[in-house]
Amino acid sequence: MGTVPNKIFFTKGVGVHKERLQSFELALRKAGIQMCNIVKVSSIFPPNCEIISQEEGLKLLKPGEILYCVLAQISTSEPQRLMSASVGLAVPADRAHYGYISEYHGFGEEEKYSSDYTEDLAASMLASTLGIEFDPDESYDERREIYQMSGKIINSRSITQTTRGDADGRWTTAIAAAVFICD
Repeated sequence: MGTVPNKIFFTKGVGVHKERLQSFELALRKAGIQMCNIVKVSSIFPPNCEIISQEEGLKLLKPGEILYCVLAQISTSEPQRLMSASVGLAVPADRAHYGYISEYHGFGEEEKYSSDYTEDLAASMLASTLGIEFDPDESYDERREIYQMSGKIINSRSITQTTRGDADGRWTTAIAAAVFICD
């Protein structure tokens, strides 16, 4: 039988190094999850999963453990290039139903844009699963109002790491992660 996580926390980080892989490891370190074996998973927020703080979540980790994450990651060696990594979450009102997590990364976008975009992705996926009718061409603010008025989506949120490429051209990596805990 498969493992169903019962807790989740969100974290983010930036790493800079002459080597791309090392910049990724430093971003994981900044996020506090460098000591684990990261396994990227897709976008389902498990039923009855508890959202906990980053601080509480990090205390539950053990070095070497396999850690399931929805991970957004982006890297550049281009000086001053703006980039962001973001993870969004949409939680259903009926906690016995699953929700959605989305990940996104892009260049040239400010934090608010990336945050809103990932929240919108997660909420739109959940809304379509729950049968909430909406016009995908409307602004996210208008759709968010429809989602909230339906009473079927209780919460959405995101975590975003925005940064600029290192001025000296070293590799810069940004990550954002939704980290699952199974205990």
